[in-house]
Amino acid sequence: MGWFLLTLAIVLEVCGTTCMKLSQGFTKMLPSVLMFVFYIACFTVFTFAVKKIEISTAYAIWCAVGIALIAVIGMVHFQEAVTALKVAGLLLVVAGVVALKFAS
Repeated sequence: MGWFLLTLAIVLEVCGTTCMKLSQGFTKMLPSVLMFVFYIACFTVFTFAVKKIEISTAYAIWCAVGIALIAVIGMVHFQEAVTALKVAGLLLVVAGVVALKFAS
């Protein structure tokens, strides 16, 4: 159950961060409101996830997977530059998450 909650927290955080971009500096009402809703839900769910998973592992995975997903969304949806260094960095993040998962 802890890993399911952590996954849900990651999805909610990615949705919140995407809405942050879509809000265009709080000039768009719906994405601005949704950003707060997603972040509140994210931190609530994450709180329950860390009851079941070590905080060091949960937080590292939450951050790393969120960063990787947002980077991919930025490149695909927002047409941000795709460079070899970005791709290599994302692969290293994913490798680190896999290592943390196996360590726990």
